[in-house]
Amino acid sequence: MHLLFTNRLAAAIAGSALLLTACGGGSMGPVTGASPPRGTLLDSPPHLAMAIPTAALLAQLTALAQPQVLRLGGAPLCDIAVYHFRYETVGGANEATTASAALMVPAGSGPTCSGPRPIVLYAHGTTTDRNFNIANLQDPNNVEGLILAGFFASKGYIVVAPNYAGYDTSTLGYHPYLVADQQSKDMIDALTAARTALQVTALLGTADNGKLYITGYSQGGFVAMATQRAMEAAGMPVTAAAPMSGPYALAAFVDAVFFGEVNASATVSSTLLVGAYQQTYGHIYASTLDVFEAQYATGIETLLPSTTPRAQLYAEGKLPQNALFSAMPPDPTLADVTPATLPAQLATTFAAGFGANNLVTNGYRLTYIDDAQVHPDGGWPVATTGVAAAAPAVPMRQALKTNDLRDWSPAHPVLLCGGDGDPTVFWLNTQLVQASWTARAVPAATFGVLDLDASSTAGDPYASLKSDFVIAKDLIAADAIAHGATDLGASAVAAAYHATLVPPFCFAAVRSFLASH
Repeated sequence: MHLLFTNRLAAAIAGSALLLTACGGGSMGPVTGASPPRGTLLDSPPHLAMAIPTAALLAQLTALAQPQVLRLGGAPLCDIAVYHFRYETVGGANEATTASAALMVPAGSGPTCSGPRPIVLYAHGTTTDRNFNIANLQDPNNVEGLILAGFFASKGYIVVAPNYAGYDTSTLGYHPYLVADQQSKDMIDALTAARTALQVTALLGTADNGKLYITGYSQGGFVAMATQRAMEAAGMPVTAAAPMSGPYALAAFVDAVFFGEVNASATVSSTLLVGAYQQTYGHIYASTLDVFEAQYATGIETLLPSTTPRAQLYAEGKLPQNALFSAMPPDPTLADVTPATLPAQLATTFAAGFGANNLVTNGYRLTYIDDAQVHPDGGWPVATTGVAAAAPAVPMRQALKTNDLRDWSPAHPVLLCGGDGDPTVFWLNTQLVQASWTARAVPAATFGVLDLDASSTAGDPYASLKSDFVIAKDLIAADAIAHGATDLGASAVAAAYHATLVPPFCFAAVRSFLASH
């Protein structure tokens, strides 16, 4: 461990009585009386979750058995102190609540690791684990947090990563999943509290240099974009942003799902989404039976996030693993989209979303589709206005319109990264946002789009990433074939695509992009 890191860490512990724990919630007692203002730091000073010297972080990254992570991220340059803190925020219905976050602070003897440093505000992907804590880098399931530490904190960035309301120590009894207004407030509140933590404790001698980068993956890609939109609308400073693989065009995306293009993990995302919108808006359904089959309707409102592992929920019959819809069309005219078969590369994924013991009733699916046909989305399946339907009648489609992110134009540089073959969050989300920004005459210099599956062009700054991405897919396919796969490894690549394959490549592209601003 670097001597400078040791000295600073010892001083921080002596001066603030920080807890050396693998993870941890706040030790403060419950807030009494009126709730503090949003963004209030509830643990002052924040609790030290762990201190990680470069050698230890390198060992953890090596143990991931994902060679592209270390190859693309590079060896750690800085030691890291990971803090866990609670802060005041709001829920989907603007009710007062608390949430928690990680604050990763670089330390070391070099100029990259100390003094004024930029902040990366990071939004994580979907998890069903109610106890999820991105500050706990010893959790074997927290690969995202470890990669975040390796790509950014160990390279000299201060990282602020909320766990979101409804997770970890949060007092909220549900998670406002893809509620753009709430999730952006949550991010801003975490940032406010983190900046307070940096000021009141002068953590490891590192300070905010005024540059703010916003990024996130999957659900977090959506949250990152919503946060940039909210901060720009409020006149708050943003340096640049880089959402990755997010469901930005949410209304069009869900329309595509109901028209038979069922994405991977749809039963999980649908359960989270319907529950969050019911809690936030109150009128998605009168009874859970209006949306969900009877065998799942009881208790589904509070099923996710859960302390029960997802596999156990499937085994106990509380949630189907794949079958979002019935294999029986709700109307004969919908036979060709039960399931959809185009685009062909995703047909297998679509088909898995139909079957016995399905989650959503045929009646609700038909009602939704009827509304989508009368009030079609402006971007999918036919491009017209480019934005969500003007006046949908079904409450769920109204909520999706409210949270669709095609209604704004970025004022600061943005990079959108992902892959055209993504079976979980379809690439159409990025395509529709790109089309919307182009139609709004957003300067080409303001935003860029990286499709890892696209062919390289002359002067392409991401050419090496694209070629390495092809190699990574081929290696997964070859391994699957060697173990008996009969589909040329296609299923193995699809299974790894969203959660394992794309992230390190997009993280590498994002780090390069942010470093240039």
